[in-house]
Amino acid sequence: MKAIGHKTCSLCSSSRLFSSSVQWISPLHYQSRNSPRPDAPIERDGTSEQVPRKHKYISHESAVNLIKQEKDARRALEIFNKVSDQKGFNHNNSTYAVLLHRLAVCKKFETVDAIIHQMKYETCKFHEGIFTNLMKHYSKSSLHEKVLEMFDAILPIVREKPSLNAISTCLNLLVEAKQIELAKEFLLNVQKHLDLKPNTCIFNILVKYHCRKGDVEAAFVVVEEMRKSRVSHPNLITYSTLMDGLCRCGRLQDALDLFEKMLAKDQIPPDALTYNILINAFYRAGKVDRARNIIGFMRKNGCQPNIVNYTALMNGFCKEGRVGDAKEVFHEMKGVGLKPDVVGYTTLINSFCRAGKVDEGIELLEEMKDKGCKADDVTIKIILGGLCRASRLSEAFDMLERLPYDGVHLSKESYRIVLNFLCKEGELEKAMDLLGLMLARRFVPHFATSNELIVQLCEAGKAADAALALFGLLEMSFKPEPRTWSMLIDVICRERKLLPAFQLLDELVLQ
Repeated sequence: MKAIGHKTCSLCSSSRLFSSSVQWISPLHYQSRNSPRPDAPIERDGTSEQVPRKHKYISHESAVNLIKQEKDARRALEIFNKVSDQKGFNHNNSTYAVLLHRLAVCKKFETVDAIIHQMKYETCKFHEGIFTNLMKHYSKSSLHEKVLEMFDAILPIVREKPSLNAISTCLNLLVEAKQIELAKEFLLNVQKHLDLKPNTCIFNILVKYHCRKGDVEAAFVVVEEMRKSRVSHPNLITYSTLMDGLCRCGRLQDALDLFEKMLAKDQIPPDALTYNILINAFYRAGKVDRARNIIGFMRKNGCQPNIVNYTALMNGFCKEGRVGDAKEVFHEMKGVGLKPDVVGYTTLINSFCRAGKVDEGIELLEEMKDKGCKADDVTIKIILGGLCRASRLSEAFDMLERLPYDGVHLSKESYRIVLNFLCKEGELEKAMDLLGLMLARRFVPHFATSNELIVQLCEAGKAADAALALFGLLEMSFKPEPRTWSMLIDVICRERKLLPAFQLLDELVLQ
């Protein structure tokens, strides 16, 4: 079948084929009629002609600064290679370190491997800091085997045994990522080949390792070894880790006993983080009023509660639906001079929205703006969900339309929340408007929602709108379910609009 017209039929061209009840705006030309447009970019003064300058020698320091300033990994590598062409120039630890950092930030890990291979043939002195930095980047990218590779590269390239700092960094990254088997394998290899003599830091990581496994008794064995050692002794981190492990196993009383032991036996004063472990444990156990008492206990013992402590307590009240108490804690926090952060605001906003008090949540959102605390996507999604549950869908739509002009970044999930509710409530005209806004901003609805919207439009007899929506989605590489295709073509044929049906069939063949 020969295609009629251009292959990628836009929403605008489709609108000429149908008489739609909705005035559709092409996603490629979508403009808000009510929202202000962003200011035009300011053009810098300059001339089209550049005065040629005499090339001068680039030092190691200058090369490092140039690579640091370059955000593009390819350009950073070009600078690295260009300066090496200078007569008498040899790269050193600093230039290699800054290049590898830039490549790792940009996730150009294949190039990182090639650079590390080249470093084996260099004669300059390297430091292990290059490799501990790369370990962190690989861990963030969940490439845990590569974390071990970076550790193993220290000895042949730095030409020295890895320090205790490198060992603890590698071990801690594996434990934090819950890569327990890799951590175990790493420990065995280190003990076998490097004659490991743990310091306090490594002992603490081992305590955390066992607590993450849920084996608190093994963690206590490590602490006993720690006491016998001549180079380490349990400190606040040790106790805090053990207390957290006990609380997570539901052994709250044992954690409190350990807290008393820390004060009485080792005379270690707790900090705000240690207290926070108990606050979280109490509210998880349904004893949020006892968690509140900890705030007063902290003050009496010379430890001022911080934002994290207050937020944890607010979260406890919110979990129990005690919005009034959560609000009271929020005002108490501000009363002692603490400035709420985005987590604190979002915790209370969520509590308001869940309790059906969306307006109070919106007031807090405005307060955040006035106080210079920028709302994140989590905050916005909570507000949108609250508006939708309150059937205030027009307000949710207006918020989606306006916020990007206020400098708020919206994720696709924010749009999807509102579109799902619009489809659920049968608000098809508003759903079509939101689809246009999403496509204009290069967001594609969820696969199931897209199909559901087209099906609902067909069932409502809005074949023209359904076709418009489908063509717009096709331009974003959306592939509908066969049932959706079939239903739309069936509706169009029943309306005796054969030309559009042929176009849809052509699109089906080309998908």
